[in-house]
This record gives sequence, C-alpha cells and structure tokens, in this order.
Amino acid sequence: MKYLTKIIFFLTLFLGILANAFTTSAQTDKGFLYGTITTIDETTYEGVIRWGKEEVFWTDFFNSVKESNPYYKYLSDEDREPRRRRGWRKVWRDNWVEISSNSYSSRDGGRHKFACRFGEIRSIQMEGRSSVTLEVKGGKYINLRGGSNDIETKVWIMDDEIGMMKLSWDRIRKVEFKETPSPLENKFGEPLYGVVETRQGKFEGFIQWDHDERITTDKLDGESKDGDVSLAFGKLVSIEREGFGCNVKLKSGRELYLDDSNDVDSGNRGVIVTIPDVGRVDIRWRDFIRVEFQKVPNGKIMSYSDFPEGERISGSVHTVGGETYSGILVYDLDEAIDIEMLDGYNDNLEYSIPLRNIKSVTPKNYNYSLVELKNGDQLLLGEQRDVSEGNDGVLVFSNKEHPTYLNWKKIQKIVFD
Repeated sequence: MKYLTKIIFFLTLFLGILANAFTTSAQTDKGFLYGTITTIDETTYEGVIRWGKEEVFWTDFFNSVKESNPYYKYLSDEDREPRRRRGWRKVWRDNWVEISSNSYSSRDGGRHKFACRFGEIRSIQMEGRSSVTLEVKGGKYINLRGGSNDIETKVWIMDDEIGMMKLSWDRIRKVEFKETPSPLENKFGEPLYGVVETRQGKFEGFIQWDHDERITTDKLDGESKDGDVSLAFGKLVSIEREGFGCNVKLKSGRELYLDDSNDVDSGNRGVIVTIPDVGRVDIRWRDFIRVEFQKVPNGKIMSYSDFPEGERISGSVHTVGGETYSGILVYDLDEAIDIEMLDGYNDNLEYSIPLRNIKSVTPKNYNYSLVELKNGDQLLLGEQRDVSEGNDGVLVFSNKEHPTYLNWKKIQKIVFD
C-alpha cells in the first residue's frame, strides 16, 4: 500500500507539471500571427505566419512608407513655405552623427513612414512589386510603398495540413489575419521574454535579439575557443556582454565565451524590448549590459482580439498664446489613426509608442518633448520629427470641412482623449 501511495503521488506530480506546461504553452499560442494567405492563383494556406525571417507575434511591427499625404492640401501657401526650406540636418549623439531629413516633397507634402503592430491589421493586399493596401481593424485603408524589409519579403506559413511553406512575395495576392486558435498543433517556437539590463536601467518584456531573433528555436551564433557554435535561444539562461564578445550561460549550467559574430559582438544591431502597455524600446549594443531570459508571465501575451479597432485621433491642442482647439487631430500633419507610432530618443534609447498609449505631448524645446503615457510613465523624447522642430504641426478638425492648422512652434501642449 505504501508503494502504491508513492506511485500515485509521483503520477499526480508528473501530471500536474505536464498540465502546467500545456497551460503555459497554450497561453503563449494566442500571441502568434495567424491567418490565411491567398496566392495569385487563388490557392489558400492557413496557419501560423512568420513575416520574413523576423515578425511572428501580434505585437511585432509592420513598417513601410505612405504613398501620399492627403492632409497637405489643407495648408495655406504661407504655411507651406517654411517646409520648402527644410532639408537635411545632422543630429549629434555621443561621438557619432545621425543624418535625418524632414522629407519634403512639393507634390504631396513629403512621404512619411508608417508603422503599426500586426495585431491592428485586418488584411494586407499586394498591389505590385513594392506596394500594398493595408486594411486596419475598423475598415480604414492605407496605401503603402517600400520603406522596409517588410515589403518584397518572403512570408512563412505553417499550414495546418501541409506544414511549412515559404511563399515568395510575387506569389501572394492577399494576407488576412484572424484570431489564433489555442492550443496550436504547429508553431515556430516560444517567445523570448526576460529582463534586459542597460546603462540606463532595466527593461522587462518580449525580446528581439539583434533586431531579428525572437523565438526559442532561433539561433545565437558565435565562435568559442574550440570552434563555431550555434545555440538555440531556448537553451539559454543569460547573455552578458564582455570585451569584444559575450559570456553565455546555458540552462544546463554550462558557460561559454563567444565572439566573432554579429550576434555577440559590436556588429549586433541592438536589442529590442517590447512592453505591452508602452511600446518598444530599441537598445543600442554599446548600451547593452546583460539579458536574463524568463518564462512569460501570465497575462503578458496579447492575442489578436486584444487589439481594438483603429480610431481617429482626437483631443485638445493648447497654444503658447493661451488658445485651445479641440476635435479630430492629425498629428505631424500625418498620423490620423491611434494605431500609428510616435518615435523619439530618451538617453540613446529609441522608443516607438502607439499613439493610443499616449496621454499628452508637451514640447519643451526645439529638439525634445515631454511625453506622458496613459499608464502614468513620463518620457523626455527627442531627436525625431514626432517630438522636435521637425514636426509638421497639427491639424484640428473642429468641423468636417475647415480644419485649423497649428505650427509646432505655437503648440504648448497636446492632450489626447
């Protein structure tokens, strides 16, 4: 009887561990991109999607450039003239120079970049070699062209019946996204999650290593003293920068020093941390210290249904002259939907924040603004057009036909609804 009791105890323990592992996996499953891809021959594939070699979660970004600016027509000739005189400028940070441009075009007021999270997209229709029509939740359409490696890339899909498919861009007619079933029978791996330590502090969230690797089956490449090494991220506990390479600790307890690869040396493009109620933080390699990988906490994964429909931006603009204008807003003479991003640097860390997460923006000087988030965080962001003198100003539609244009220099504070 004593042995039977022990058997029952260990069996119960094993089943409990198994159930916990299954529950954890099912919770992360809902965070993967999922949908239907229709080819130019009307063949359809359905399953988990990986966009190029990178994006695989609903919180990942789709990047491109808007083909035109429909709001430029509301400017008077007087308001357009200062924008014609804008050109290239240098931005100094530490010992390096960043070249930026205000992207003026006399035809349409300048091409603005576009970025949103995949969870806010309903479909992507391929219109040509480098053009797409992006439909966001809520039924709004945006015409985009080029601008990033998200255009003209290969798209991977784990078809539920066929298995892995790698589809060329010119074979795809349309991609339609939908809620991810859970549990998934097939997927690419598990999310990378953890705490990244930097010179500016610690950041916890979903991790993109070298702007690329973001799941446990992706590989960390490097050279050890005994030869080349390629390690699945799922085997790692931590990575710490040291000298010209990194100390890597495995779950087994083994430790390796790796170098001579852009995964572990100065060729690394940086470490991105995605924080659900903030946005994402891009950490340069020179500011990175250490990452410790962890299990994804309950409630951190966002499913497709967690992203609400895109809404027009609305709020109030307070001017330095004491006037207030309220209504529908077009920020930077460009962003009109709350799924779009506000970009800026804080102490060498590059933030990209969905406008729907922002409570207010207060310009402080020609290059910086104080950005208050709806979660209570405050960030002093600068060196990007969204938060500096490069901003093209704000249109306020108090009525449908005749908006008020406010030059950035005249704005004291913008408060979003």
